[in-house]
This record gives sequence, C-alpha cells and structure tokens, in this order.
Amino acid sequence: MIQLDAVQTVAFAGLTLFAGYALCRAIPFFRRYNLPEPVVGGLLVALAVWWAHSQQTTLFQLDTTLKTPLMVAFFTTLGINASVRLLRVSGKQVMLFLLIASLFALLQNFIGIGVARLFGLHPMFGVLAGSATLTGGPATGLAFAPQFEAAGLVGAESLAVTAAMAGIICGGLVGGPVITMLMQRFRIAHPSQKASEAQLQDDAIVVHYPNESAREFDALKSIVVLLIAMWAGTWVGKAFEGMGLTLPAYIGAMLVGAVIRNIDDYTGWIRLSVSTTDLIGNICLALFLAIALMDLKLWELAGMGVPLLVNMIIQVSVVALFAVPIYLLMGRDYDAAVMGGGFIGFMLGTTANAMAVMRRLVQRYGPAPRAFLVAPLVGAFFIDFINALIITGFLNFWPH
Repeated sequence: MIQLDAVQTVAFAGLTLFAGYALCRAIPFFRRYNLPEPVVGGLLVALAVWWAHSQQTTLFQLDTTLKTPLMVAFFTTLGINASVRLLRVSGKQVMLFLLIASLFALLQNFIGIGVARLFGLHPMFGVLAGSATLTGGPATGLAFAPQFEAAGLVGAESLAVTAAMAGIICGGLVGGPVITMLMQRFRIAHPSQKASEAQLQDDAIVVHYPNESAREFDALKSIVVLLIAMWAGTWVGKAFEGMGLTLPAYIGAMLVGAVIRNIDDYTGWIRLSVSTTDLIGNICLALFLAIALMDLKLWELAGMGVPLLVNMIIQVSVVALFAVPIYLLMGRDYDAAVMGGGFIGFMLGTTANAMAVMRRLVQRYGPAPRAFLVAPLVGAFFIDFINALIITGFLNFWPH
C-alpha cells in the first residue's frame, strides 16, 4: 500500500485531472454530453480502488487534509466575484430560484418517505436520503445524523455518507448530458465567442497588463486577498457557531470575500481582476473534486441495498425532468438552461458539483454570467438555511 501525504495527494489529484481531460478528449460521448473532467478522472480512480477492495487489496492511503481548504478557497473566489451590481440586475431571479429549490427540497423528502414506506423502513430514512444529503450534501447530512439517530433511525451517519456520495456521482454525471439534450430539444441559442468576450468586459474589471511583472503582481493580489478572506472567514464561522447555526465551512469566507469585492468596487483601492480570481477558483475546484471523488468508497454504495438504489433512481429522474421547468421559469434563454445544470448539481449533493457542471457547459457554449450569479447564491448561501428549517420540521413534526 502506498501512503500519500497531503502534498502527494494533491499531486495525485492533478494527475487524475489530466486523466479526466484525456478521457473526455478521447471519448466522443464524454465530449458530447459535457461530463466534467474532475468527475471522470476521479471516478476512474474510485473504480480502481473498488476493484482492489474486491480483491482484498488497498492501493493507497490518501491524506485529504487539503481537501477542505481547496473547497473553501473555491467558494471564497465566488464571494470575491459577487458584485452587488450584478445582484441588482438578477435579485428577483435569485428569489425565484430559491423558491423553486426550496419546494424541490420538500419534494425530495416526500419521495424519500414514499420509498421508505414501500420497503417498510423508518420514515426518516427518506428525509436523510432526501434533502438532508442531496440538497444539503455530506456536511448537512452528517451534522444532522445525531438528530436522526435520536429519532430512531439506526445507522444514520453511514447512510448520510453513502447517500451523499451517490448524489455527488449522479449530479456530476447527469447535469451535462441533460442540459445538452435540453438545448438541442429547445434549440437554445448560445453566445458567440465575440459576444461572450464583450459580456465579460461589461461585467468585470478587465485589467490589461503592460508587462509580465504587472501580471504577477495582479495574481499576487488575488491570492493574498483570497487568503485574508479565508482567514477572516474562520472568525465569521465561529460567530455563526456561537449563535447555534450549523453551516458549511465556506460560508464565512464567502461573506468576507463578497464584502471585500463590493468595497473594492466602490473605492477602487485593490482593483481585483475577476478573470484572475476566477482562474484561481477553477483550479481549486478541479483539485477539490478530484480528491473528493478519489476518496470515495464505492463499495459502501452497494452495501446500502435496494431501497437506496430505488430512491436515487427516482430522485435523479425527477431532478433531471425538473430542468425543463427551470428553463421555462428562469427566462427561456441560454442562462436559464445553464441554471438548470447548476440546479441538478446542487440538488444532488454539492454546489461544487453544480459549478463543475455549469463550467463544463460554458467552456463549450460560452459564458453565462447571470447563471453564475444566481445558482451559487442560492446553492451556497440561502438553500442551506431553508433546508435546515425543512429538515428540522420533518424531524419534529412528521410522525415517526
């Protein structure tokens, strides 16, 4: 068995990413349906680990210490790029998208409870395998596991991890193909490269570098601001904990990043480059997803049995079909279609998955700035609050 330390694990994740890119370039199906490269590469390693496990062998031991900092760094870059100027344009859509996501989280729980009754299981199986782990992801599922155990659901923690892993896999694999078929079905026009570049010029502070030293200094500014936001974000997170709120680790850093961005927009003191910050965030996202997927124990999915499988099939089918109403309600345009990809991603596990799906789409079809404002704000901020209330309501008021 190979023992990898934290740095070696990230290096291995980098190699996994290159494998994902190679497979996506070599296999037409992957290109056609926009499968995210980190998901493809990470699953390749996870499948190899699963095969080795079936042979009573352990290939390697990962040190995932840097996985959380990479995740926090990515979401912090989203906060740093969250300008109030764009929020003024899309504020109503954020509220509409949040309403749709909240109603769908309720639907996930009703579907899960229906499956639990079908197999004679505890009804809270449906909630934990529903919005607690699909909308909320592994962090929310594990945070609420003691409450589910107290309600009488045995093995809640194991179920939370397994259902969340299944959701992450399905969200990464399903989002791209579904939206690609949606665009073909509705013949959705997407921006040309020239128009896309013009849009980015309008929405971001575009910096022209006179020399390589200026480019390096701009990158240094973005990295230092990112680290400061992550540093200050830990204090904000502890303040939330003191208020009794259970939130993802990245929320505090995102809030600090957003404050810095909007102060900079008003004063022009730092002149942060959106494109540079976005590049840093993309790299962190890719490495985070690769590490997370490499660390999956796929044999645990099979161990949960038929009820979890039936629940996942129904949940994935319903969220895929829901991409059509998202497209119709959110504007019937290219941005609305990309939002549908984000919706599939974060309603099946994590906002990081949603961003990977959306970024794969825009790499092929061009930028969708409105989608990248609306989906992260809902997926990373507001739905966590609403979902916590939904889960608490089911735990306290649904008959056990």
